[in-house]
Amino acid sequence: MVIKKNKTLSLENFLKLNEKRKIIAVQGLGFVGSAMSLVCATSQKVKYAVLGVEQNNSNGNSIVNKLNNEQFPFKAEDPKIEQLFKKTIKEKNFLATTNSKAFGYADVIIVDINLDVDKVNNSDGSLKNYSVDLKGFENAIKTIARNCKPDVLILIETTVPPGTCQNIVKPIVLTEIKKRGIKNQTVKIGHSYERVMPGPDYINSIKNFYRVYSGIDKQSEVETKNFLKTVISTNKFPLTKLSNTNATEIAKVLENSYRAMNIAFMVEWSRFSEEASVNLYEIIDAIRMRPTHSNMMYPGLGVGGYCLTKDSLLASWSKQNIIGNEKPLFLSENAVSINDQMPRFAFNFIKSFTPNLLNLNILFMGVSYRGDVGDTRSTPVEKLYEFIHSEGGKIFLHDPYIEFWQEKKINVINELFYFKNKKINIIIITAAHSYYTSEKVVNFLFNLDKLIIFDTIGHFSEDQLLLLQSKHTIKVLGRGDL
Repeated sequence: MVIKKNKTLSLENFLKLNEKRKIIAVQGLGFVGSAMSLVCATSQKVKYAVLGVEQNNSNGNSIVNKLNNEQFPFKAEDPKIEQLFKKTIKEKNFLATTNSKAFGYADVIIVDINLDVDKVNNSDGSLKNYSVDLKGFENAIKTIARNCKPDVLILIETTVPPGTCQNIVKPIVLTEIKKRGIKNQTVKIGHSYERVMPGPDYINSIKNFYRVYSGIDKQSEVETKNFLKTVISTNKFPLTKLSNTNATEIAKVLENSYRAMNIAFMVEWSRFSEEASVNLYEIIDAIRMRPTHSNMMYPGLGVGGYCLTKDSLLASWSKQNIIGNEKPLFLSENAVSINDQMPRFAFNFIKSFTPNLLNLNILFMGVSYRGDVGDTRSTPVEKLYEFIHSEGGKIFLHDPYIEFWQEKKINVINELFYFKNKKINIIIITAAHSYYTSEKVVNFLFNLDKLIIFDTIGHFSEDQLLLLQSKHTIKVLGRGDL
């Protein structure tokens, strides 16, 4: 969508236009909150008006301005985003703001803010130490409690250390509301973690997917369930109630820790396959035919994104700092450390075939951590970029979804054919964008002057590999037979 002339409603006019609707406030308009806002605003079961609330800083103001000027702030391969966004524009029932007073009008407040883990890595990428700072999260909850209705439902979707709702959110809310002189508050606090997957199924990962939920008490549990039923297709995807918020908080970090462990497990096997000169992909495909092993992971460049890079650490930190056991979750922490080293392995793989990278023109195809979405949060491409840059390689970046790599402060080329007349020595496939396996792109790669292609994610099909191999040197991580 093209940014149009600002036609933003004031908060007062927005509320007048939507006076017959129930109000939802979504705290945080990142990848989760912005999509959740659209799903709530277009509910077919209850007529909602949604106030998306961001921080009053440069990033928050940028997101607010884009949304209020009819531009969704993130790129993704899901046509439902534009369809739902157009509905909210037509209905005028979604407004983005940095005004925290918006919480005071909400019947439901959904918390979708970041809660990061600060990691320190050794030079090889392994985990050295980490810390969890809850101050930002606590301040966000205080902002809600200082403005909200005394009978509001506060739904925590943010991935948090287990024990957070009972031991942090609840005391803050009760204390702040009491400070306002409100004695008979009946605030409800529920927890239902998101499973948002930006990409072609962005909206479906919210609306048409299973949800786990709980509450800090029975009334919170009931109201959380009743609300979720209005925005999620629970007839096809029934809700699962767990006994308390500690349980749902653990469920979130456990499911992501399991996936991170699965990925870490494949690291040493991809190395073994290289040494044994075998194709690990065909081996995994054969094993996956067994139902009990159908989710075995492929090798790759590394783990990125907001969840798998940190959730195991949130759980381990909680075990030691909230639950009260001095011993960490050793295996889970080690899985994170192994995954953090995957870009180093990919770098060594590249160096084994091209020992001298000095002054070579190297094209990275993909900056995002995940295919078909423009998300660079904790992307493993960053570490590979740094390793190759330190060797003196001249790096060019392409990504169809990203124009500016925020973490590195580098511009990214969107048009792959920009490189048609550039002398490229090495191409590294670093993100699983479906665009890269299109006939147009594969033919473009074939027609380039002879070069070396490193596929670090096993992205190309056998036929595409055969075509590219007929002209170029191509190496696939985890395929010792190439």
